[in-house]
Amino acid sequence: MGNAAPARTRRFHLLWIFTAAAIAVFAGANAHLVYVAVSSEPGCVAHLKDKSGRPGGYRAAKSAC
Repeated sequence: MGNAAPARTRRFHLLWIFTAAAIAVFAGANAHLVYVAVSSEPGCVAHLKDKSGRPGGYRAAKSAC
């Protein structure tokens, strides 16, 4: 019984460390997604300017460039 308490405490601390690491990774990934969404300009990408007669040839509904 003398070794059960330190092992349980160690497992408890490891659980908290892994939980904190998972939350930090999740928050960092979401912060990166928000940063990319705010800093990019998806309106100015290469696209067709006129209607295409072939199937699969799409164009922007309203060009921003």
